[in-house]
Amino acid sequence: MKRRILILGAGLMQRPAITFAKEMGIETVVADGDPQAVCAGLADRFENIDLKDKEGLEALGRALMNDGGLSAVMTAGTDFSASVAWVAEKLGLPGIPYETALDASDKERMRRRFKEAGVPSPEFIIVHSSDFSQNRVPQLPFSFPVVVKPVDNMGARGCRRVDSEEELRSALTDALSFSRSGRAIVEEYMEGPEFSVDAIVYQGEITICGLADRHIFFPPYFIEMGHTMPTSLPNDRAEWLLSVFKAGVKALGITNGAAKGHVKLTPRGPMIGEIAARLSGGYMSGWTYPYASGVEPTRAAISVALGEAPKNLEPTRNWTSAERAFISIPGQVSEIYGLDEARSIPGVRDIFPRITRGSPVKFPENNVTKCGNVISVLPDREAAIEAAERAARKVWIRLSAPNKETAAFLNLDRDRDRDRDRDLRDEERPFPPSAYMLPGPLQQKLLQIPDPENRYEKILSGALAVLPFHDFLDAPLTDYHGRSPKESLEVVRTITGLELPIVEKPSDNFAILGRRFWKAFVRGSYQGALYHIDELMFQAVERNR
Repeated sequence: MKRRILILGAGLMQRPAITFAKEMGIETVVADGDPQAVCAGLADRFENIDLKDKEGLEALGRALMNDGGLSAVMTAGTDFSASVAWVAEKLGLPGIPYETALDASDKERMRRRFKEAGVPSPEFIIVHSSDFSQNRVPQLPFSFPVVVKPVDNMGARGCRRVDSEEELRSALTDALSFSRSGRAIVEEYMEGPEFSVDAIVYQGEITICGLADRHIFFPPYFIEMGHTMPTSLPNDRAEWLLSVFKAGVKALGITNGAAKGHVKLTPRGPMIGEIAARLSGGYMSGWTYPYASGVEPTRAAISVALGEAPKNLEPTRNWTSAERAFISIPGQVSEIYGLDEARSIPGVRDIFPRITRGSPVKFPENNVTKCGNVISVLPDREAAIEAAERAARKVWIRLSAPNKETAAFLNLDRDRDRDRDRDLRDEERPFPPSAYMLPGPLQQKLLQIPDPENRYEKILSGALAVLPFHDFLDAPLTDYHGRSPKESLEVVRTITGLELPIVEKPSDNFAILGRRFWKAFVRGSYQGALYHIDELMFQAVERNR
């Protein structure tokens, strides 16, 4: 009888599981609440079922068992390992107990298991929505800074660092809004670099499949702008970290299946951020780990889900695979440039855009609002990193103009001459950060740049020039993706097809871009400068009707 597997999730993160299962001669039945999920058509059979509906998934599993049989159930890159465990337990399939899966998916239960077992992890308290009031914040048994997050979500949704009691109110409101159970966790902030781990567990034996450096940016949020596999940690530090991770896996009772974790190397030693009873998302288990080492955690996880011993978990190569994200300032996508150029960079293996023309975009506050990802793999570590970062810089996103969200982000509507100092303070707000963080002297020079009156007839003809801001262009500054000011200006020139010469003083031959242009540039890099030009073009067309 042909083997059959039920895979929860039909998104991109589940593609390796569906593909490997079919390669292994296993019939694939895939369930997802989204009938338009990108990998729905890849499965032998697709079922439109909400992955939170464990009873509905159980019913599907029973129907499959009664009609040809069902050998296994699994997921990868979703937060529905509890649904997997429920179906496996109810149908007598290999897996972990449902209560164990809850321990590994509910952050309150997880922290309690770690504390009981003496696994290093932060102190915490739980806040219930029924007890929370904006007028009263909980008393903390530990000092700021702290981290606030929902107990039952993933992708850093509703997760942020908090440095004061005032910030705590809004952070709890946000976290509770992302919690299906109406609970948020407040825990000690762990200082130090963060690492991702994937492992396969079979009959209690834990085999590490990958350890990667995570690259986290944009406080107070925790936005992963990429990861690099393998880690740059020295072997002794890596082993120390992995020993704590393994202790956490054992404390949760994960004895058969997959386990993924985030671990920080703090001044107090390794401490567990979280451990889940599944393979990781974020392109790790399905892409960068196999690319770098030859180990395929997904194939091994399928074997364990079938009740079979995993094979081929020894690395066959020691390459580096780097994943990097590309992001946008808020607005709506008008055009995307550079995808083919990025793909052509030696070492680049994959590019996964999440946006198309017309897509709304925002500056990321979690790991699901990024615009896309690039993945490289090369024998040399630095070359792999450089290839991924260069590819991310090659992807240019043009935003539609006019647009309220973009204009609000760039803050171009304020009367600069009336309220310059206040405007400058706005640029210094911690989030969303400006693309280029100007030191004080450059901020003052920006304010001194005049803003000549718009000459719409010259704008329509494309005769635009820019007043100088040489100190900024020559400064050792980089934007969100590592572009220098000069590099970003060349992007603007390339996309618009305009020469945009820098002129020392106003000229009758040009419409002159001054302080507002440079302000948009500093705030939003090439996207801000490009939007400012496009908005002027729109205004010129409207005036000429």
